[in-house]
Order: sequence, then C-alpha cells, then structure tokens
Amino acid sequence: MEAIEQRGDDDRVLVVDDEVSLRSAHVRILTAAGFQVDSCDSAEQAVDWLREGRTYRVVVTDLVMAGMTGIELLAYVRELDNELPVVIVTGRPSLRSSIAAVEHHSFRYLIKPVTPVLLAETVRSAAATYRLSTLKRRALEVCETDDWRTDAGSLEERFESALEELFMVYQPIVSPTAAEAFGYEALVRTTEQAFPSPDQLFSAAERLGRTQELGRAIRARVASQIHEAPEQGVLFVNLHASDLTDADLYAPEAALSQHAAKVVLEITERKSLDGVADVRARLSELRKLGYRIAVDDLGAGYAGLSCFNALEPEIVKLDMSLIRGLDRSPRKRALVESMVRVCVRDLEMLVVCEGVETPEERDVLIALGAPLLQGYLFGRPARAFCAPVESGMHSEQRLVAGVEIHAETARNLGRAG
Repeated sequence: MEAIEQRGDDDRVLVVDDEVSLRSAHVRILTAAGFQVDSCDSAEQAVDWLREGRTYRVVVTDLVMAGMTGIELLAYVRELDNELPVVIVTGRPSLRSSIAAVEHHSFRYLIKPVTPVLLAETVRSAAATYRLSTLKRRALEVCETDDWRTDAGSLEERFESALEELFMVYQPIVSPTAAEAFGYEALVRTTEQAFPSPDQLFSAAERLGRTQELGRAIRARVASQIHEAPEQGVLFVNLHASDLTDADLYAPEAALSQHAAKVVLEITERKSLDGVADVRARLSELRKLGYRIAVDDLGAGYAGLSCFNALEPEIVKLDMSLIRGLDRSPRKRALVESMVRVCVRDLEMLVVCEGVETPEERDVLIALGAPLLQGYLFGRPARAFCAPVESGMHSEQRLVAGVEIHAETARNLGRAG
C-alpha cells in the first residue's frame, strides 16, 4: 500500500457502501490516514444516524446501492447542511449521475477503482474545507460585530428572528397607456433590526447557507397574499440564483406554483448563474408551470450574453442607475432609447424602467416608448396592493408615438394571470 500522511486529529468520516469488501477497504484506508470512521451498508442507515444528530466532517458514499442511492443521500445531506462535503464513489459512472452530483454540490465524483492515496487526499481536502467553512462563520461574527451581532445573540439567532418577522411589501408597475397598475413587484422586508435592508438579509442568508430557506419563506408569503392582488395584474417575485436549484420551486403542489400564471419570476443580472446547471431546462420546467421570466437589473450586472440567452426572458427590467437623471443626461437617454428599441422591437420583450422618481424622468421615458414604469413617482412599496399614485400624466402623453405600439402586448401579459 502506498504511504499515506497521518491525520493526527479527530475528524470523523461516514462511509456508506453496500459492498462489504469495498466498505471495509475504505474504512481501513481512512483509519490509517488518521480519521475516525463510521460505516454502514445503506443510505437509509446513514440518514437515520444524521437524524439522530451524529456529526461528520465528510460523507463518502457509493452511488448505486439497494434502496436509496448515493445521489438521494447527497440531496438529503444538502437539506440538512449546505456545506457538509459529500464524496461520491462509483464503479458505474454516467453523465446523468455526474450532473446530479454537481447540481447538489458534491465535493468530488470519484470513479472506482480509487487508489488509497487519492481517497485519503480527497477526504483530507474535504475535511479541511469543512473546517475552513466553520471558521469563516466564526470569523464573520467576530469581525463584523457591529453589523451582525447585538447583545441579544448571534447571526444565526438574528436570522431566525428575521424569518419569523418576515413580511412582503408591493410596489406598483404602471403602463403609460393605462391608469391602473399593470402589476406589482413583491419586495421582502423584516422587522428584525439587524437587517434593515433586503441586501443585508440576503447577505446573511448566503453566509449561513440558507438562501433557499429564505426563498421558500418569501414565496410562501406571496402565495398567501396573492388573492388580495387586483385580478388583472401580474406579480413580480424575485429569485436568488440558488433558488433555481431548489426542488420546491418546481413542485406543482408548491403554494406559489398554484398561481404561476399570474407570476413573473425576476432573476437578477447582478448574480452569476455559473453554479446552476441546465439553466434552460430548469426555466422550461418553470414555464410549463405557467411562470414567465424577467431579467432584473439589466445594465448593472456582469451576466454575459450566454446567460441572457439561456434565460430567454419575456420581460427585462432596466436598472434604476440608468433611469436616475435620464432627463439631464443625453448619454443615458441615448442608451436607454437603444435598449428599449432592441428589447421591444427586435426581441419582442416588454421593458420595465425602474427607479422613476420625477415627472421629467417619466416624460422622457414615455417619449422613448418605454412600455412599463416603476418607481416612487407612482407609489412606494406598501403592505397593501395600493393603486398607483396620480402621477400627472395627461392623456396626450399616454399616446406618444411608440408607446401605443406596445400597449396590446402589455395588456395580453397582464390578462394571462
């Protein structure tokens, strides 16, 4: 047997394999490498141990076993701990299983036969990564005391409190061709004082590996209030990139799925989708449920053309940084005019211009043919679905050349719900 460096600490590893000889070999290799090793012959037994509260730094599992598979075990581990490393070892590799392993963030996908050195080094690296993850959480709490800690408790405790105190507010989106709201954007808020802004709340969720949990809570609250929305309007709901890997989003029985035809899912350009496999296929499943897709913050993110093409959105939302002071900036005006023209006329997408705060910005956007507008000028986010504030638009402004061309498209999308 090749020489293996000793561990010398008490990292505990769980080995799961229904083949006795291989399971025993892996236990011997990892024990010789200095790990404490538990082993079992089924994923079901592993799940029972995890439910009992047994803790491990790494899980090493066979892929194909009688009963629950290694991928199914991996999916369960992800529900329990988003960062616990899982090493898949298989003698029957396939493209499908390797893709599934990536989707559920397996640490490694090893093909049998695995040498003792490779197995030990892989588990050693996985254990070190998990330790580093734990240390990073502690460091964040120490280094960001002012931001994340109060006398009442830690980041985890504050996040729990934030989830309990979560509520939604709704901001109208208006069409210059109609007096009523085209739809509303659902925006998350919490009364937990540690997170005065949604960005801070999502940042905490990312640090804790709980973005999917937050996404589910948001969708559940929107679903519980959607019956209060105007019948003809649509509802825009934001998604974090990690939500696209959450099975709950695609479940027909999920609360929001019951109202999918009335919902536009917003995916921001500010977040990379590099870690999301099969984006097109995932969005196809969402569209089959009735959802439509919007790209949020267009112009402010780093997402490239390939990402935009994969999303194939029905709606794009121009970032407010492009809209603010539009009436005073010929450069911004020319840029927005070109973006509206390409999106609406060439790509047949609706465009929402966000962050409209002044009548001057509104008037320029109407003149440019912007189909939909959103901002404080028409209404601040509120817990109720409030009618848009009277913004002083005259009837002749609503009929500016170019706007009426897109009115029927907007009306049809609004009626789809």
